[in-house]
Amino acid sequence: MIKRIALISFIGIVIILLTAELFAYYVSLDRPMVPSSVGASNLNELMRKNRALRKGIAGLSPNGVYVVIDTARNLLFLKEGNRTILKAVVSSGSGNILRDPSGKREWIFDTPRAEFEVKGKIAGPKWIKPDWAFIEEGENIPKDWEDRVEEGVLGDYALAFGNGYFIHGTLYKRLLGRNVTHGCIRVGDEDLETLYRLSRVGRRYISFR
Repeated sequence: MIKRIALISFIGIVIILLTAELFAYYVSLDRPMVPSSVGASNLNELMRKNRALRKGIAGLSPNGVYVVIDTARNLLFLKEGNRTILKAVVSSGSGNILRDPSGKREWIFDTPRAEFEVKGKIAGPKWIKPDWAFIEEGENIPKDWEDRVEEGVLGDYALAFGNGYFIHGTLYKRLLGRNVTHGCIRVGDEDLETLYRLSRVGRRYISFR
């Protein structure tokens, strides 16, 4: 009796193993495990759509050199396809809020998370200080625009990516890696030079995440 039970158990185990092997065989061949021709047709259609979707996603990948910035970790990646050309520590927006004493305006100093083209490349950039810069420093807002111009604070180069935001150099290199800016991206001198040299206006894009 015991031998009979053992034999039946052994046969059951063999059947289970054979079933598993058969399933793995069909999966490896990418064959539909369906009992009817209708089910097979539906599954094949889903597989076809999946391949088309994968191809479409691959087509959305940027060509040439592009920039990806991780604002949470304050890291900049200069990439070409899947290859990373440069990895740099940067500073991005602080998220602080500044309110005009009049109560009519407020500014949120975040780096926007979106995709942008390089709108312009500037060597030796000058900072045209906006109203919030004077309010933040407790100074009166000047009436003459020339009183807004400040040199030497944006480093040797700047890349404009729209809405008054730039990737630029910094005097405060010890703060790289922290969220301390008013929305722009601050980069160290050597990394900024590489970024400036390899970027092209309108042809490359900047992606923030």
